[in-house]
Amino acid sequence: MGKRLAMGRMLRSLGAGMSSQLQQYFPVLILLLVVIGFAGGTLAFSVVAGKLGRRTKVKDSPYECGMLPEGEGSARLSVKFYLVALLFVLFDIEVVFMYPWAVTYREMVKEQAGLVLGGMLSFMGILLVGYLYAVKKKAFDWRH
Repeated sequence: MGKRLAMGRMLRSLGAGMSSQLQQYFPVLILLLVVIGFAGGTLAFSVVAGKLGRRTKVKDSPYECGMLPEGEGSARLSVKFYLVALLFVLFDIEVVFMYPWAVTYREMVKEQAGLVLGGMLSFMGILLVGYLYAVKKKAFDWRH
């Protein structure tokens, strides 16, 4: 009987600690419920409003600045466009990496000179390989 009583007290004390921890998350739970309610309410309202409105062929046609639509809505772009965009991202990342490296170079060299210079040289080597590959594939040649 004494063991059961001690076990009950221990569980109650754990429960009290847990309830205070769970009470800290109560505002988050309320926020989650408000967000889910808002999202669901907005979606339900748009469905109801869409069914109540009159739909005609003119209303469902695409609007292009007051002009009658001509041709397909989305034109296909050349693969060159995407290749140039990827090259831009590649060289943009290079600058993002090199600028902070150059700013803190003096401080880093005092501690680990070989590691700092080796890291940048390996990065530039990989970048050079990417650049040579782009030149070989004629990625910068706009005539093709």
